[in-house]
Amino acid sequence: MFSGKSPSVTRFDSFELDFRARELRKNGVKLRLHGQPIQVLAALINRSGELVTRDELRAEVWPEDTFVDFDHSLHNAIARIREVLGDSANDPCYIETLPRRGYRFVGKVEPVPPEEGPASGPPEGVVSLPARHNSGRLRAAIAIATLTLVAGGFALWLPHRTSAGLPLKSIAVLPLDNLSGDASQEFFVDGMTDELITNLAKVSSLRVISRTSVMRYKGTKKRLPEIARELNVDGIIEGSVMRSGGRVRITAQLLHGPTDRHLWAETYDRDLGDVLKLQRDVAEAIAMQVRAQLPASEQAYLPTVRSVNPEAYDAYLRGRYYMTTEFTKPQPLLKAQRYFQESIAKDPGFALAYSGLADSYTYLAIFRYIAPKSAYQSAQQAIHQALELDDNIGEAHDTLGVLSWRFERDFAAAEREFNHAIALDPSYSCTHEDNSLYLGLLGRRSEALAELTRSKELDPGPSSVMTEAGTYYQLRDYARLLEVSREGVRSNPTEWVEHYYLGIGYEATGKLLEAVAEYQKAIEISEGDQEPIASLAHAYAVIGKKAEAQKILRDLEQRSGNGYVSPYLLATIYAGLGKKDRAFELLQKAFEERNLDLSWHWNADIRIDNLRSDPRFAELSRRSGVPARLIAPNDSQMTAAKVQTGIG
Repeated sequence: MFSGKSPSVTRFDSFELDFRARELRKNGVKLRLHGQPIQVLAALINRSGELVTRDELRAEVWPEDTFVDFDHSLHNAIARIREVLGDSANDPCYIETLPRRGYRFVGKVEPVPPEEGPASGPPEGVVSLPARHNSGRLRAAIAIATLTLVAGGFALWLPHRTSAGLPLKSIAVLPLDNLSGDASQEFFVDGMTDELITNLAKVSSLRVISRTSVMRYKGTKKRLPEIARELNVDGIIEGSVMRSGGRVRITAQLLHGPTDRHLWAETYDRDLGDVLKLQRDVAEAIAMQVRAQLPASEQAYLPTVRSVNPEAYDAYLRGRYYMTTEFTKPQPLLKAQRYFQESIAKDPGFALAYSGLADSYTYLAIFRYIAPKSAYQSAQQAIHQALELDDNIGEAHDTLGVLSWRFERDFAAAEREFNHAIALDPSYSCTHEDNSLYLGLLGRRSEALAELTRSKELDPGPSSVMTEAGTYYQLRDYARLLEVSREGVRSNPTEWVEHYYLGIGYEATGKLLEAVAEYQKAIEISEGDQEPIASLAHAYAVIGKKAEAQKILRDLEQRSGNGYVSPYLLATIYAGLGKKDRAFELLQKAFEERNLDLSWHWNADIRIDNLRSDPRFAELSRRSGVPARLIAPNDSQMTAAKVQTGIG
């Protein structure tokens, strides 16, 4: 019947399974089914009409040395097959589930003779799956005798295929699932998500959505097309992480977001010490699938592959976890700092740990939990050690840009570092955010807004509103500041910075009572941050409540005996009270101690607008290195009429 040759194609209904080409087709059109799902389908068709037990499938598709969560992988493979075939678990046409036992292929199978099929014989090296003898299923046994590859061979072939017909320009990595059976490993799984995003962000031709935007989909039940629409992406990566002892496994799959079409899937197993190489392998495989080909000039920017002490990597991920949860509060930042120090102690050659440590010192100083001079020395030492170990870490150059701007007030160096960081990691949203704020400070509006647009493309979630408000604050665009900060309060009402920016918008437009209410809310949520406290005192002074302003001033000055209090913020209160000499004394102190508030607020702060015409301001601006902008009259402190409107 078959001229003595075993067929390489099997037909069922309108489907054909081509074993030589490793393809499933429907009416001649190739379908997206690869990896373990196509191996499982082949095993079931090979024993059409018979029960194929879970243990038998495991032996055929998942060899004993494969580090895998078998139950999860088999469930996903069956679900994927049914999706492609248009089959139903409740009313199956092809795959029947026998609970707790296995599966049975119930469709009618027939071999395609060689003269009808695209190939006449089995490919060299192909191993057939064993079939149980059954005279009633002889035709199926003949049809599948030349079937498929073993799991390892197929896995080696798969990553080199491309996602034909669906060019992808943007991608989101959804939070990976924790399959370790241990809730305490969530930090590790979230860290793997974060690092995968970071590695993919190095591909200049690919827009990669930031961590802060994708983490809100953790545990979501939303359909992929809905997520793709919300994030405005073509591709979505989803997968899982399983850690067991000294081994870690990532299973990742790439899908076309708008259509939920499966494009690619693979499983990667490594020793925990090779976790950095694991992340790079996954990122490179995905980049290949989305056809994001790296030019030779970018090859050096890929992360250095080295082994890392597993305990050091654990500590690093814990540090990053605390850095990204509540970075405006001291306790999470201090925990992050301790974990980065622990990581360095366990592996002194781990560059990312030094970069994280520098970030922790920087944020502790930005939010005034430690004095800027000591923070600067520690941050500088850590960031230079990171770059000495690996000069191609984009986030480290971003941090160096922030240090150059906020601590050193070396604006040329800051700009170089931001641009270099963007060249290294084009999709690292934090650099675009920092650069937008920096350019806003300099009054370079079109450039600042271009960077803001880019950062919002990469981070379209609620957290991007804070950066947008900060940029419009720096540009002194109070109408837009009011608009975006109102949106920020609606979308993120428990974040004190949003209320603080809304207060600035109100104060700058003369609505003092509304400003006071927002400053009070920011103080309450932040548990007493100095920034909204100083703004509240200044607002009180402007509307004539000088006793209340002076009480706040005394409280802050007394607090300086127990911790760091920003002299710049004290100067803003004295400016509001009309005590300019004392205000300039404190501004001079801020300049001498590398105060970060001075380099942040200098051109934007309405609280010191009444000092700008004083010659001492111009001299201090020249000495501090902050490029002063000409503040237009309608940009300056609100008129008396506006104040009256604000207080009713």
